[in-house]
Amino acid sequence: MWPWEHVAFGYLLVSLYSHVVRGKSPDGRLALAAGLGALFPDLVDKPLSWTFGVFPSGYAVAHSAYVFPTFAVALWLVLRYRGAPSLAVAFVVGHFSHLVGDVVYPFLLGDELAVSAVLWPVVTRPASPTEAGLLARTLYYLREWLVRLWALELGPLLLFELALVGVVVAVWLYDGAPVFAEFRSMLAAQTE
Repeated sequence: MWPWEHVAFGYLLVSLYSHVVRGKSPDGRLALAAGLGALFPDLVDKPLSWTFGVFPSGYAVAHSAYVFPTFAVALWLVLRYRGAPSLAVAFVVGHFSHLVGDVVYPFLLGDELAVSAVLWPVVTRPASPTEAGLLARTLYYLREWLVRLWALELGPLLLFELALVGVVVAVWLYDGAPVFAEFRSMLAAQTE
């Protein structure tokens, strides 16, 4: 999945959590925590692999289903102590959504479920065939994604992309446009 897809999927799950458990829409803080959590595995593993060579691929410690539970509990304990357990839950839900997305997304492209993406260190994914760094690899994958979208083949990928955009925008508006609403309120308060 692409970063914006991870963030969108994470937001959907946090919105669902917020409505079911808290009985209200998520606020901007929860939305931002979910977005950061959804990006967290790639922000950790991709640079460590593609720039510093710590791991052979961009799927390692932060993508690991084995490491995730310990990290989630530790983060929850720290933020609970600081009086913000709901932020920990939002971050963890975002992080979890990233792992699920990385397993399912290849299936949408016609491949098998990529369970190996979350099994580090038991299963390590092979290294990329190129020695390109973070920027070069990001641009390469972005170009590949744009080529697929440009082809506009009405397949699972395009349907997923369109459905995700539509559902996320609808849910975000229903929730009162978190983050944007807080930003707008902040600007209004400064102009008074």
